[in-house]
Amino acid sequence: MEFGLGLPTTVLDKDGPALAAWARRAEEAGFGSLGVIDRLVYDNFESLTSLAAAAAVTERVRLTTGILIAPYRTQTALLAKQAATVSALSGGRLVLGVAAGGREDDYQAVDAPYHDRGRRLDLQLAELRETWQGKGPVPGIGPQLPAGQPPLLVGGHSPAAMRRAARLGDGWFCGGSSATGYGELVERLRQAWAAEGRTDRPRLVSLTYAALGPGAKELAQEYLGDYYSFAGPVAQRIASMAITDRQALVDLAQGYAEIGCDELILMPCSADPRQLESLAEAVL
Repeated sequence: MEFGLGLPTTVLDKDGPALAAWARRAEEAGFGSLGVIDRLVYDNFESLTSLAAAAAVTERVRLTTGILIAPYRTQTALLAKQAATVSALSGGRLVLGVAAGGREDDYQAVDAPYHDRGRRLDLQLAELRETWQGKGPVPGIGPQLPAGQPPLLVGGHSPAAMRRAARLGDGWFCGGSSATGYGELVERLRQAWAAEGRTDRPRLVSLTYAALGPGAKELAQEYLGDYYSFAGPVAQRIASMAITDRQALVDLAQGYAEIGCDELILMPCSADPRQLESLAEAVL
């Protein structure tokens, strides 16, 4: 199993000028990818823009949206061009993870409909692929990309999301959960994959929030409590699931690997470079 590292684009102490140094150091440390999570109504850096910045200072690591909330980006032709640009600028390193999202205020902020977002995501995925191959509803949008680029991962735990992944994706992206819960979800995904007649193997990517070192638990609780504050009391439960112990991280990673996860992306709870070093030392 490979390990990715999240870019600190949503953390409370994010630092724009320092983002490039984080990306470079993650690549040097041996992480396989750099990941971003996506929100609109929050004080975070935009996902594709952040990955473009990371692409400019790296050469090898994949650049993964884990995930991008595509349906509130209602201009699919523009999204296709933005994603294709990041892919082309990075030499084909973009991995586009997408999902419907669950924050209605993100949609309201851009006057996008919320309740049919799953249906519209289905249509978007088809249009994205067509546009990248020069066959979209609006001719002439480039840059055009080689077949299969960027790979599409579909996120979500619901049966509809898993059917979407099996029908339209190259793999599945899972949000944070325990290794035990992950195993149950993977089994459901494989069933959906088989039901669609797929004989290829889905790429399985997941993430977990992690902080190590002195004060790690408090650091995770402060950040994740703020990020998930919209969820009310559930926010603290999410925060409590963050990995804040080195051995716990090693054990979790082993559990994911045994289930068949291809890549686990560690999402930091701080932009402190010492967090990058600690996470690298724990898993690489």
